[in-house]
Amino acid sequence: MTAGTTERESTLSPTEFVRAMTLTDATMLVAGSMIGSGIFIVSASIARAVDSPLWLLIVWGLTGLITLLGALAYGELAAMYPRAGGQYVFLRESMGPLMGFLYGWTLFLVIQTGTIAAVAVAFGRFLGVLWPAITPDRYSWFPQADVCIRALGCVDSSAAIQLGLTPQRLAGLVTVWLLTWVNLRGVREGKLVQTTLTIVKTGALAILIILGFTIGRNSTAIAANFGAAFAAGPGFSTVFVLAAGAAMVGSLFSSDAWNNVTFAAAEVQNPRRNLPLALLLGTGLVSVLYVLANVSYLQVLPLRGSAEGATVLARGIAHATQDRVATAATEQMFGAGGATAMAIAILISTFGCNNGLILAGARVYFAMARDKLFFRRAGMLNAKAVPSYALIVQSLWVSLLCLTGTYGQLLDYVIFAALLFYVLTTIGLFILRSQRPDIERPYRAVGYPVLPALYIVLASAVALILLIAPQTRTQAFFGLVLVLIGIPVYALWRRVEAV
Repeated sequence: MTAGTTERESTLSPTEFVRAMTLTDATMLVAGSMIGSGIFIVSASIARAVDSPLWLLIVWGLTGLITLLGALAYGELAAMYPRAGGQYVFLRESMGPLMGFLYGWTLFLVIQTGTIAAVAVAFGRFLGVLWPAITPDRYSWFPQADVCIRALGCVDSSAAIQLGLTPQRLAGLVTVWLLTWVNLRGVREGKLVQTTLTIVKTGALAILIILGFTIGRNSTAIAANFGAAFAAGPGFSTVFVLAAGAAMVGSLFSSDAWNNVTFAAAEVQNPRRNLPLALLLGTGLVSVLYVLANVSYLQVLPLRGSAEGATVLARGIAHATQDRVATAATEQMFGAGGATAMAIAILISTFGCNNGLILAGARVYFAMARDKLFFRRAGMLNAKAVPSYALIVQSLWVSLLCLTGTYGQLLDYVIFAALLFYVLTTIGLFILRSQRPDIERPYRAVGYPVLPALYIVLASAVALILLIAPQTRTQAFFGLVLVLIGIPVYALWRRVEAV
């Protein structure tokens, strides 16, 4: 970091942003950004990969452990640098502006925007449960095409990138721009929507868990899951480890975005205290709920089943229709009415998740713009003290990803990259402890250096598995490529700014 940067940021008035978020609001931002549609869906694909109730729970438990360890480490960094931009700032301060840019570049290209697009279209898909006219069929009057790129892992038309506009994508676009408009009105409006919807969807998930443990208990499912078959599976081997590691892709992304509260650190009250607490409380709450939700699923539906099963019980968790495990569980308990109620709960969940992602992501681009590493206007606040230009640019790129249908593929490509940046940021904690011991640390990472080191080991192991496993190595490689493309982009941007 240059002396000029230090002077500029030290004189930056904290009143530029409105510190409107309480500890409750910050915690709800953590939890609400994590809980989207994943917990209601991805257990099906994990079940098919591990073929064991015990290992299904281990995957979710290990995901929760990794997430919590990361949050404990990030708490120290957040308390040290309670500024807009969060993880971008942490990487810039510990490893220099290039590393910060590579993170921001990847975040804008797909991590944040791709997640918003995916969640938006998931909203459209579940809206189709209530309104059948919301279909995945593309509009014939809108430009459309199927693009199959073998280098990106496409082997047939089923894996092609489907360009075009569909009713589901249109519904998703409407939610993106509605939430962008809400957040353009000010952080108070954005945090009100976030806190309210997070409370609602967390309560809905808790109710689902309670129902699964009580009236939803099914003797057939319990006998199939918690008897001799509980620990049965393909056996512990290299092949199984690779398969289980690859299966964690779904659970890790279901638990991702917990770091988003650091992006909006400049708007959190008493950030040196509340940011570490929000990270701990939010990730801890969601991780516990996720494990309990899967225990609940296992009490309602058998893990195994048949793709040709005529009933939700016969299909089980592994072969739930369109992987909608939560919907299948509620349908088993209450019939068609239960499926409808769950669809409504997931709509609320995805809507709230995207509000948090939209609110937080724009703050990173604001910080980058202040460092002359993004469009300069993105570093300006509107009359409501929010980065309006950054919000609009973000939504434009999200809209493009929705229309191209590439969000799913791109998310696959950056799984490795996202883990890489989590690891690098935690390494940055060690660097700052060594090189900047004089900086005030209102909160020190619990269990340092053991627990942060454990996080680095576990997250690195999962990333390595993604590079090796046949199911994910192509996507992991291209995720790395997307990051590396940022190096010449950084050099070019610096040259243009210097002119």
